[in-house]
Amino acid sequence: MRNLFLTISYDGSNYHGWQIQKNAITVQEVFQNAVQKVFCEKLDIKGCSRTDSGVHANMYCLSLKTDMNISNESVVRALNTYLPKDIAVNSCEEVDDDFHARYSVKSKEYIYKLYNGKIRNPFLEKYAFQYRYPIDVDYLNKEAKAFIGTYDYSGFCSAHSGVEDTVRTVKDFTVWREGDMVYFKVEADGFLYNMVRIMVGTLLFVSEGKIKDGELKEVILSKNRKKAGKTAPAQGLYLNRVNY
Repeated sequence: MRNLFLTISYDGSNYHGWQIQKNAITVQEVFQNAVQKVFCEKLDIKGCSRTDSGVHANMYCLSLKTDMNISNESVVRALNTYLPKDIAVNSCEEVDDDFHARYSVKSKEYIYKLYNGKIRNPFLEKYAFQYRYPIDVDYLNKEAKAFIGTYDYSGFCSAHSGVEDTVRTVKDFTVWREGDMVYFKVEADGFLYNMVRIMVGTLLFVSEGKIKDGELKEVILSKNRKKAGKTAPAQGLYLNRVNY
């Protein structure tokens, strides 16, 4: 039995996230259909993470086990033949039998893209959140460092998530600008439901003065969702890197 590790990327605009749902099309469902055509059987696919509806992935990782004697390069070519143009397999390699795409993860990195122009850009509607108000990225980059560390992030999680352990370790958080684009990059050992989008929304509250200079740490420690910012829209969020 071979254990294959695959990396893919996808445009999440047309999907209701990764995980299979009864009444909505998801990336996992489409991917499993392609896998069944290539391997001639329904295989158990282990994904590295759940992603929300409309969220994108520059790097999404998964693993599957098969007895089929097919080269790694052929797996990539064959799957890409059957996948739609908004999902692509980038690599395939054989890994140890005990490797698991989700449980072997050490950290994940997300990037949030914000378009800070005043005129609507139709080419970014599905791929960035337009925010017209001025942003001091140096100030936000400084304030974002309050997130770094191990904390109970229950105040940065959407209701009804059902997660009991809400403690996470954020390793880094950086904010920078490239022209009219502002980028938020955060790495952690794991993320709660909507955590990154709430973090970005909270930093926008900081930018607007609704959370004062130096008060972000108090918001985190309060574990109170009502003290954090709004949930930023999904289209600006990208799973950027998965570290094993």
